Order: sequence, then structure tokens, then C-alpha cells
Amino acid sequence: MTDPEPIRFLDEEGNYAPSESAAAFADELAGIGVEEFKTWYRDMVETRAFDTECTHLQRQGQLALWVPSVGQEGCQVGLARAAEPQDTIFPAYREHAVAKIRGVPLVKVAALFRGLTHGGWDVTDPANGNFRLYTLVLGAQTQHATGYALGQLLDAKARAADTALDPGEDGTATGEATMVFYGDGTTSQGDANESMVFAASYQTPEVFVVQNNRWAISVPVTRQSRTPLYRRALGFGIRSVQIDGNDPLAAYAVGRRFLRHARSGEGPGYIEALTYRIGAHTTSDDPTRYREHGELEDWQLRDPIARLEAHLRSLGVDDAFFAETAETADREAKRIRDEILTLPVPEPDSMFANVYSEDHPRIEEQRAWLAHYEASFEGGAGA
Repeated sequence: MTDPEPIRFLDEEGNYAPSESAAAFADELAGIGVEEFKTWYRDMVETRAFDTECTHLQRQGQLALWVPSVGQEGCQVGLARAAEPQDTIFPAYREHAVAKIRGVPLVKVAALFRGLTHGGWDVTDPANGNFRLYTLVLGAQTQHATGYALGQLLDAKARAADTALDPGEDGTATGEATMVFYGDGTTSQGDANESMVFAASYQTPEVFVVQNNRWAISVPVTRQSRTPLYRRALGFGIRSVQIDGNDPLAAYAVGRRFLRHARSGEGPGYIEALTYRIGAHTTSDDPTRYREHGELEDWQLRDPIARLEAHLRSLGVDDAFFAETAETADREAKRIRDEILTLPVPEPDSMFANVYSEDHPRIEEQRAWLAHYEASFEGGAGA
């Protein structure tokens, strides 16, 4: 079997040069022009500036851990911009651009890695754009997402049962969709594959997004799979494509189409976004021990920010815009950094407050132990 070329609109130099496989999705870009592209560019630059500050903070001991997203901003921005407000998004743990676009204050993302919160943000708050919590347990979010999408489907059917339908309607369209992000390493987890079984069986309104950044920590994707990852989804009976993950136009076009299919009752989709993790897997990782330097340099030349900048320049955007964007991103990243450093430390007892809805003897035992431990320090907690 010969695989088609990944769907792409911008080539590696940022020229508008659609691949043959992109033709079927070109209409999804109708009405998207320079102003939208400028917004996407700001999203990427501001996320990267924030990402860089958080990496520095971790190295200074101010964050317990940090998960960089450098190099993966293109597919994240395109897919996040393709989603509608009513859609729900389940991230893994490096979808910082998606969090930003959906309305989650980035300082709340950093608070999670500073160890000041169990989750970071209130998923029930409309301001946070139906963006669920980061999930560090590999693959768990795929089952959360499929369960949620099944709920969307069943809710829609229940509503349809109480409403007179127009002729021809079957009541399965939800008007909502779920999108779930994970990496190439997670495709080897049982959770991800089990999720596709249920998604295909029940035809959930769902889009799986695999950011294939080539490395599952220190294991290359070539060792995990002898075939392109998108083919796995085909085996489950799920529509699936492979895109150039450093091209935000491709991510937007395919994401928009697949999400619309999901909302209209046509079942799940699967997008393999070919990208690259420029930095470390996390700040506890040293990629120089397992990656060739030449490989890194090659992918740095395919930077999604540089590609979109080149495209914007071809559309007549001048230096002033790029200078202003860089200045704003730097200023905002520093503001967030200062806010991170002044975040209040939660009361130790608060970690027990929301474990169970009612009192529980094991929790009370742990609470008492911690209180005794804190009291053992002169001056109490924090002394």
C-alpha cells in the first residue's frame, strides 16, 4: 500500500503550495484570510514565549516540572481554531496553545506545574472554553473523551425522542463534538486503542488527534509502528488522515471538516499530525542522549512559526506587525512569570477537601497525620 502525501497547504518555506491530497479540503479555508492568519501567528508566538519562560522557571527551581511544546504550535493552533465553542477538548499535557485559545489563563497551566493545584482550572467555568484538565497518565484522556462523546450522543438522542423531528432526521446529530489530543507514544497504550473500539462501535462525535512528534521520550516512533499511525485507526473503521503538523492551515482545514462530520452524526475521525518535539520531552529529560543533532537541525528549519511568517509576508504583512507581536509576546510572558512567582500557597488541608463528597475515615486519618507533621516544625507550616 502506497500512502498518499500528507495533507499540506504551506510548504516548508511557507509558500502556498497545496499537496495533491489537500485538494479535497481546500474549501474549508474559504473566508480565512490574512487577519485570521495574523491571529494564529500571535497565538503561536505568545505561546512559545510563555513556554520559554516556564522552562527557565523550572531550571530556577520555581516549577517542579515543565512540558515544552516548542515546534508543535502549528497543529495545535490550527485545530483549536477549527473547534466551535460548544465542542469539548481533552488535552494530554503539552497543549498550551490550545489552552490559551480556549480561554484558560496560562498562569493556571503554570500553577499546576508549580504544585499549587490539583488541576489548574475549573472545567465547568464557561470562560475556560470546555477545555478539560491536563492528563499526565498516558492515554487516560482518550477514554475520558470517548466516554464524554458517548454522553453527548446519548443526550442528543434523548432530546430527539422528546422533539418532533423533520422528515429524514434520525436524531443522532449532536451539534457538539469532542476532540482529544495525545502523542505517538500513547498510541501504544491500551487505553487509546480501547477508546477507538468504543468510538467506532457507537459512532461517537469525536476526533482523535495524534501529534506524532517522532519520539515517545527516548523511543522513536519507527520502533513502535512499522506502518504510519493513521492506518491503525483505519483498522478500527474510523476515517483517518495524515497531515503536515507544522502547517496550521492543514490542521485547521482537516480539523474543521472532521469536527463537522462528528457533530452531524457521521462518527469519529482520526488525525495524525506529523510534527517534531524540538525540545525535551519534559525538563527531566535530556534528548541529546538519544537524538542526532542533525535531525534536530533539520526540523528546526520546518518551524511552524517561521512558515506562517513567510506566508504572511507573501500576503503583504510588514515588519511592524512581527515586531509588535514579538514585543507583546515578550511582555505578556514576563507578566505571567511575575504572576506565577506571587501565586499564593494553598492551605495544606485543602488537598483533602474534594476527594470524597462525604467524610471518609481514611481521608481523616491522612488529614490528621499531615496536621501533626506540620505542627512538628517550630512555628507551624512553612516555618
